[in-house]
Amino acid sequence: MKKILELTDVSAGYDQELVLTHVNFSVYEHDFIGIIGPNGGGKTTLVKLILKMIKPAAGKIEYFNSDKPVQIGYLPQVSSTDRDFPISVLEVVLSGLMSVKGSRHYTNADKKLALRVLEMLGIADLAKRSIGKLSGGQLQRVYLGRAIVAQPELLILDEPNTFVDNQFERDLYELLKVLNNDMAILMVSHDVGTITSYIKTIACVNRNLHYHPSNIITQSQLNAYNCPIQLITHGHVPHTVLGIHHHNLPNE
Repeated sequence: MKKILELTDVSAGYDQELVLTHVNFSVYEHDFIGIIGPNGGGKTTLVKLILKMIKPAAGKIEYFNSDKPVQIGYLPQVSSTDRDFPISVLEVVLSGLMSVKGSRHYTNADKKLALRVLEMLGIADLAKRSIGKLSGGQLQRVYLGRAIVAQPELLILDEPNTFVDNQFERDLYELLKVLNNDMAILMVSHDVGTITSYIKTIACVNRNLHYHPSNIITQSQLNAYNCPIQLITHGHVPHTVLGIHHHNLPNE
């Protein structure tokens, strides 16, 4: 299986304080990895490293593609301030092509591609609407369209169920399963109980990274990985809560 990227003994942080230490992590084509861990444990720092938004303090990050740079799509958390910019839905999705085109000159073929993505997301009728007039769930769909329109090798999602409407929440994970046929996916989430039905493997991040090669994980394994998350199940419906944590918890 083709390797997309690899982190080797990577440490990183801010203002001389390390948040992640000695991380070894690889992503292969068709991976669907859930990134879990406590707030402040380093999940966002890991994403920023992969996106080249920050540089490692130590170690190296390699990207593998024989004929062109690795394309990465990114769906950040959406906030209400994202609606303030006067731009249409179609223009937002088209902006996802800038990484491969290098300009804002879009052809008719580009526009047809963006419209197909909007149709797949169920919002083609909103193409000309200003993003300031969208609901949170509609806006999330638009930004997902921007992340995937360039057909990236890797898609990164940061808490993708934030601000989504009920309909999109039901459809999102099924859509990601389809996208996973064409791209690897890293999904940051606190909702372990939900995502384990869709992801293939798990990475627990709490200053270090522990890779779990399955979507089935037990409380004892989480404890062994120094990942202070509790799994609670009521009947057949799993729920997830975050436990109290410190950065230097002893291994159990």
